[in-house]
Amino acid sequence: MREASDIQAANFDTFAVCMIASWYISNIGVLLLNKYLLSLWGFKYPIFLTMLHMLSCLILSIVVRLTGLVPRQHIRNRRHMFKVSVLSLVFVVSVVGGNISLRFIPVSFNQAIGATTPFFTALLSLCILRKKETAEVLICFLFLFLRNL
Repeated sequence: MREASDIQAANFDTFAVCMIASWYISNIGVLLLNKYLLSLWGFKYPIFLTMLHMLSCLILSIVVRLTGLVPRQHIRNRRHMFKVSVLSLVFVVSVVGGNISLRFIPVSFNQAIGATTPFFTALLSLCILRKKETAEVLICFLFLFLRNL
């Protein structure tokens, strides 16, 4: 019985590694493609590009849901719906802002700015939620900061 659980754990680990690798590779691909379209090719519609991105996410989400890979998530009440809606709006604004910025700044600078996200997330978490980060997390922030110098 123990061997079956070990095999199942190894399969889960392999699946997780594959999913993280595919996310990482697709993230780089989307970023470089957006940069190519918006600045090098001269595509002048970053909001339309964002709409296509969101439509693709919707279609892929439906396909993943229909295959049963991910369990269905239910909206529990109006407060939950409000939180999901705010998160969705912030995400769309973030993607639109990122796409617009690619017309004006290099990809490397875009990524350097993105690397500051954990620091500002921790800062806002401290200010809003009064949650302090551990020493290990702060050391990681220091390495991220030094890497971008």
